[in-house]
Amino acid sequence: MSDGAKTIKCLIWDLDETLWRGTLLEDGTMHLPDEIREVITTLDSRGILQAVASKNDHDLAWARIEELGLAEYFVASRIWWNPKSRSVEEIAKELKFAHDTIAFIDDRPTERAEVGYHLPEVRCYAAEQATELPRLPEFDPAVVTMDARRRRKMYQASRHRDAERSEFGGPDEEFLRTLGLEMRILRAGVEELDRVEELTLRTSQMNATGVHYSDAVLRGLLTDPRHEVLVTTLTDRFGPHGAVGVLLLERRRSVWHLKLLATSCRVVSFGAGAVILNWLVDQAARAGAHLVADFRATDRNRMMDVAYRFAGFDEEECACRAEIDRADGPDGLRRLHLEPEPRPMPTTMRLSAPDLMTVPS
Repeated sequence: MSDGAKTIKCLIWDLDETLWRGTLLEDGTMHLPDEIREVITTLDSRGILQAVASKNDHDLAWARIEELGLAEYFVASRIWWNPKSRSVEEIAKELKFAHDTIAFIDDRPTERAEVGYHLPEVRCYAAEQATELPRLPEFDPAVVTMDARRRRKMYQASRHRDAERSEFGGPDEEFLRTLGLEMRILRAGVEELDRVEELTLRTSQMNATGVHYSDAVLRGLLTDPRHEVLVTTLTDRFGPHGAVGVLLLERRRSVWHLKLLATSCRVVSFGAGAVILNWLVDQAARAGAHLVADFRATDRNRMMDVAYRFAGFDEEECACRAEIDRADGPDGLRRLHLEPEPRPMPTTMRLSAPDLMTVPS
């Protein structure tokens, strides 16, 4: 089954004679081999989520999982007597993953066949293959970003956050105040570049240009004193949201050129994009510089267009644009202009960010 079509995002484990040796309801003497525990921790460190689909008594099975110290590693479970295909399908839906990014491992050929028949894109593996999984290409992503290493914790935090939000009776802004949101904007280092590149490539709805910046280009910008490569992270009392935004900025004497702003769609409801823009506008105002932002409309990034307009950007001519380039860029690239004024900082989150008027050493 190692067709290499896509990297696996979630591995779903059967329990009896697969995750552990033994059968829970027959003899109750289960043993977890050390090599299976190592597979679980290895895949977790690579950002591959894991879940459970088992025909078993839920309370007994989950209690055993907790005793083995494995409960924290499973982001979803279906422990009941329904068909395994239904369990796998529900887990995929819960995690919002396509079927071709899901793997299922079970000791019984009939169970694998049942899942394969109803969910042909799910990749199925026999229990005896468990220790081989980390060596298979579909379980070994070429790049493991800083967010991938904490993906499980981010999913678990998101689940708790969403549950509390659904029970909260007040306005959204009041709920945001209860979260203890903390945003950090920092200068990217080499260790952040993989995630920065990923954001420029994968973010479409909240991406101002859709331009993909490769690792090589980003490394070059890191060493250019006129350029800033900035990455934004967000956390709250439930845990990390991870790296949620990237800015590529060229600073000139009287004009700052915002070449790219991209933010993750999952933090739109927290107002992250507006906070980043307000901070940047405030920094430019204090430096006495105009802002020129690149923008290219697509069929998906209208929300970013609205964010720029709401922040005050327009397409009026200004002499400062001559410092960059009066002509439109390629493929419909437009340049939006703003003469900044100081902006208030957010009241729903704490913000820490560099002073862009200070050139880093």
